[in-house]
Amino acid sequence: MRRDATSRAEDQPAARPQGQQQARQPEQEQARRPGQPVRQPRQPGESVQQSLVGEGPTRPRIERQAVTRVFDGITCFEVPARAALERVPEAAELPFTWGASPYRGCEAGCGYCTARRGHRYLGLDPGRDFSTKIVVKTDLARRLRRELGSPRWSGEPVALGLTGDCYQPAEEIYRLMPGVIRALADAANPFTVLTKSPLVLRDLELLREAAKVTQVGALVSVGFVDDRLRRAVEPGAATPQRRLEICAALNEAGIPCGVLMAPILPLITDSTDHLLATVRRAAEAGAVSVTPVVLRLPAGAREWYMGWLEREHPGLVPRYQALYGRGQVAEDGYRRRIAEQVRALAETYGIGRDARRWRRRRSPDRQLALV
Repeated sequence: MRRDATSRAEDQPAARPQGQQQARQPEQEQARRPGQPVRQPRQPGESVQQSLVGEGPTRPRIERQAVTRVFDGITCFEVPARAALERVPEAAELPFTWGASPYRGCEAGCGYCTARRGHRYLGLDPGRDFSTKIVVKTDLARRLRRELGSPRWSGEPVALGLTGDCYQPAEEIYRLMPGVIRALADAANPFTVLTKSPLVLRDLELLREAAKVTQVGALVSVGFVDDRLRRAVEPGAATPQRRLEICAALNEAGIPCGVLMAPILPLITDSTDHLLATVRRAAEAGAVSVTPVVLRLPAGAREWYMGWLEREHPGLVPRYQALYGRGQVAEDGYRRRIAEQVRALAETYGIGRDARRWRRRRSPDRQLALV
C-alpha cells in the first residue's frame, strides 16, 4: 500500500491520542528497519481528497469523526478505540469469548465476510466500502494495556483480527500489531492471531518472545483449496497454498498454528472431495488443528454474498433460501453433519493427535515450500 493523500477533519481535533506516531511521512522513510521496503510518495500535483465536517449531515458518521488518509485508493479513517476488548458473538461458532482488532474492514474483500455488517453501523456501504474504506484504531495498544490491567479482567484468551485481517496491507503502514503483541505479552495474556496474510511472519520474533511468557497461537483461514473459487470470493486474499505455507512456517518456528476452515460454502465447497482436499492439505502443512465453520449470512454479508450467488450460481439460490430461511446460520442438522465429516477427516490424517504419522508418509515432492 503506497501513500496517496492525507486530510484531516477541519473543525475537530485529531483523533490520535498524544504521543501516537503519525503515519510515516516520506522524509521519515530512512528510519525504517533494515530490509523493510521503502514506499515512494505520489508525485507533486496529484489530487488530494479533502475531509470536511461542514459538507452536511448526509456524510457517513465515521467521516465526520475521523482523521482521513488515502493510500493507493484505500481510505483509512483513523479513530481512537472506544474499547479494545470486544465479546465474540456466540453465533460466530469460534472457540473464543474475547477479541481485539486494530482494523474494521479488510482489503481482502471476501464476499462472505460477516464483519461487513459493522460498516453499516458506521454509515458506510457494507458491500463496496468494506474493502476500500478501513477504520484504523490508532491507539489500540494503549487502550488494550489499560483494559488488560483492570482488576475486572480475568485473563481470558484473546483472538486478534475478527473485524478485519490484522495483517492486511494497512498494517504495513500503521504497524499496530507489534504494540498489540507487546501489550498482551507484558500482561502474560494468552492470544491467538487470525489471518490470511504472509505479513504475520514479519512479527515472528515478537510472537516467539511472547510465547516465552504466555500461550500464543495462530489460525490461518483456509475454507477451501480451489484457487479459482478463491479469485471469485476472496479477490484480495493470498492463495490457499500461500496460506498453508504460512501455517507451515509458523509451526516450524514454534508457534502452534491451526487451520480455520472457514467458511465452508454450502453446495459449493461442502462436497466430500472439497472437504477431504482441504483437510489433507492442512495436515501436510502440519496444522495442529482444523476448525470448521459453515458460512454465516448476517445482514450486510447476506446481501453481498447472495448477490454474487445470483450472478454466478442462480440455481442454488432457492436451496440457500431453504437452508438459511430467515436466519443467519444454516439449519442445525446440516452444520452438525459438516462438523462430523471434518472431525472424521482430521482424525484420519492425524491432525491434533498424530500429525507426525501423516508427515512421515509424505513423499519429498509433496513438501510445502516454507517462507
